[in-house]
Amino acid sequence: MRFFLSLLLFTLPLPGEEAWQRHTIDDSSQGADGVRLADVNGDGLMDIATGWEEGGIVRAYLHPGVKKASQKWPAVTVGKVRSAEDAVFADLDNDGNFDVISSCEGGTKTMFVHWAPKESSSFLDSEKWKTDSIPATANRQSWMYALPKSIDGKNGLDLIVSSKGKHGSVGWLEIPEDARQVSNWKFHKLQDAGWIMSLISIDMNKDGKDDLLISDRRGHKRGVYWLEYPGPGSALDPDKWIRHEIGGADREIKFISHGDLDQDGQTDVIAIDKASIIWFRASKTGWEEHVIGLPEGVGGGKSAVVFDVDLDGRNDLVFSCEGAKAPLSGTRWLSYRDSPFEKDWLSHEIAGASGLKYDRIVPYDVDGDGDLDVFCCEERDQLGVFWYENPFGQKR
Repeated sequence: MRFFLSLLLFTLPLPGEEAWQRHTIDDSSQGADGVRLADVNGDGLMDIATGWEEGGIVRAYLHPGVKKASQKWPAVTVGKVRSAEDAVFADLDNDGNFDVISSCEGGTKTMFVHWAPKESSSFLDSEKWKTDSIPATANRQSWMYALPKSIDGKNGLDLIVSSKGKHGSVGWLEIPEDARQVSNWKFHKLQDAGWIMSLISIDMNKDGKDDLLISDRRGHKRGVYWLEYPGPGSALDPDKWIRHEIGGADREIKFISHGDLDQDGQTDVIAIDKASIIWFRASKTGWEEHVIGLPEGVGGGKSAVVFDVDLDGRNDLVFSCEGAKAPLSGTRWLSYRDSPFEKDWLSHEIAGASGLKYDRIVPYDVDGDGDLDVFCCEERDQLGVFWYENPFGQKR
């Protein structure tokens, strides 16, 4: 009995804790599927791109300012496409205005570019946006995620792209000088994939060039790994993109993130599967795998990030879940008692019983009070696009 009670202290939220306040940005459509951030209007505040998978639309949201952040945000439908799994900002035609790229699965299996109006004052006018399908991607794969990045060193940005299922791959789209001529975009495959969940641009080997940090959920090549960017001169040769394994080949890894969990000065990788958060700790001899079990009373793991939630100088973990049918919680945060190497961490509530299928967590100080809040989406109970207000900044 004593052991059981001790375990419960680690797995259930601490007594007296309430869910964080949820502020809705938009809940007017169906199947909000992820948030991608960029400051598109130069006001120093992060704006949002989101695809509504079941609603058949792609939207952009402008941060209204910290005093109005708890209200619904100004929004524009930049395009109407079916089964949008991801939407991301990027100025592809170098006109100074951020466009939006959507990646679609389902029966669409095509990527689209939604061209922003030439006049920045018309950003919120949906009639001024123009949508083009990208022929090099049309009906080819179930597209999951895109990452704007200059690959060949020419003409500005290109796109790292990824997919799942039959013909699943990681590759890149070469964008020509006249980006608006989408028929001239070229797809270059780098390798096969099963179900890509994450594409992150980060310099993994400290050589001054950003590489690709990737999580693949299924298939014979699944796991967490990084592809070494060979530089613009060798980017067309897939054999030059050397694959470096990190771990997780024996797990169904969902989203990943990176940070310095133990604050030793090294960049770690944080992954999650249905039952655990997996901390891949960078060491001089390789990657050490440390497993932190998810607490009781939550759904299956979907996303996990590392940051100092309560401003005590120690890093914590925030995670989201799918399959979080009430009374299960869909989002919580974890803190350790003495050491981050503990297998069971203290559990603290964020979402409570609301929501069923949460998506990727993005930390950001939305209200400017000095702590990191949590952006997320929920696509089954139609909570839409929202942010959870971290209460700790208000307490200091």
